[in-house]
Amino acid sequence: MSPVAVIVVTWNSAEVLPGFLAALPDGMAGLDWRLVVADNDSADDTVEVLARLAPYATVVQTGRNAGYAAGVNAALRAAGDLGAALICNPDIRMRQGCAKRLVDSLGDGVGIAVPLLYEEGRDTPHHSLRRESSVLRALGEAVIGNRRAGRFPRLSELVTDPGAYERPTRADWATGALMAVSAECRAACGPWDESFFLYSEETEYCLRARDLGWATQLEPSAEAVHLGGDSQVSPRLWSLLTVNRVRLYRRRHGAVATACFRAAVLLRETSRAALGRPASRAAVAALLRPGALS
Repeated sequence: MSPVAVIVVTWNSAEVLPGFLAALPDGMAGLDWRLVVADNDSADDTVEVLARLAPYATVVQTGRNAGYAAGVNAALRAAGDLGAALICNPDIRMRQGCAKRLVDSLGDGVGIAVPLLYEEGRDTPHHSLRRESSVLRALGEAVIGNRRAGRFPRLSELVTDPGAYERPTRADWATGALMAVSAECRAACGPWDESFFLYSEETEYCLRARDLGWATQLEPSAEAVHLGGDSQVSPRLWSLLTVNRVRLYRRRHGAVATACFRAAVLLRETSRAALGRPASRAAVAALLRPGALS
């Protein structure tokens, strides 16, 4: 088996990198692997931490905050002609043998494999599987909330069925904090879409892979802890996430469907802004800004 490329994108990640690196040997057990890190012009000690704790790593300095997809592409180019790629956030903590289970599950139409993700301090897995966006799903989430709507496949993107997380389950896309991608899938799909600076890039990639015949599948025997991001509480990041959802939808649908989808997303964010949620207020303003979807 060819060595696995462990692809990490960093930006001011000095605080979380030591834990990632400490868990890496156990997480990669049973595999030959190479660590390649693309650093997006960190202003903290990220590069110094890598030099001290992972002198074996290949570090690509992009010279700017180029975005997640651009970082992934830069690291993949530097990795060269290796086998499967394990694309992961630096706030991931892989559990024993996680990567090998993911890599072993690739093939037979599976181009992307994802693990069970746990939030720090919780013993139930995070709902990381998703369905493709639709107007009805956006409306269902706006009216009854994504977790309640998740019980009904036509009414939510979120897959909440507990059984889906107990067996190998295929989904339209999945949370991109940790995913193994086969060499064949990467060759078919090409580079990640750098027009998405942050958020929706993994959605676009999984949907593109699906369109080309490569499925995204959960491997429940592979486990990792995700320390998580702050998109849920940061108005700026939540705005970016929300706008990029609509931008991606527009790329795959016509003008009328996109207008309906945008209206449903606006309804959701407006209703939550009325309840005093600052992130939703910022998202509403972003969606209404001229040229927001360009």
